[in-house]
Amino acid sequence: MAAFAARYARAFADVVAEAHLPLEQVQQQLDDFMATWNGAADLREVFLDPSFPAEEKVAILDRMNQKLGLAPVVRNFLAVVLQHERMHAMEEILKEFREEMNRRLGITAVSITSARALNEAERKSLLEQVGTLAEGRVDASFHEDASLLGGVVVQIGSKVYDGSVRGRFARLEEQLAVR
Repeated sequence: MAAFAARYARAFADVVAEAHLPLEQVQQQLDDFMATWNGAADLREVFLDPSFPAEEKVAILDRMNQKLGLAPVVRNFLAVVLQHERMHAMEEILKEFREEMNRRLGITAVSITSARALNEAERKSLLEQVGTLAEGRVDASFHEDASLLGGVVVQIGSKVYDGSVRGRFARLEEQLAVR
């Protein structure tokens, strides 16, 4: 991890909090920008080229902003990242930003992996149970892994709750090997 990514994330979190912007709106705008960024190799090439003048990069960002409709705070943050030649670490900066905002809001990041896609009712029920385990609000990311065979694996911080069929087989195998 680049140390500067955490500094940029904390500074941006301070600005977002000061501006009283809804986190969901900011996150959506950043996601929209990153979708454009990830989908345009020529844009990445220009933004990552240190020989390309920063003023021209910001002008391109402003043209993009006409389409994306970014809040001034979000646009200014992206302009600073561009001017300081840090776009190569944008994914890491945004990951740090999300973690920083979660810390400030008392939200626990949770990873939920299931053997199959969960429907909305299953997700809601699972989130209620995980919220109880995490003792508060959670920011869940859902993943699928067919090798689990069934059930779910929930990771809250460094703690893993393995309720998968694969996990049960592994525990059963350990018990049988001991005997």
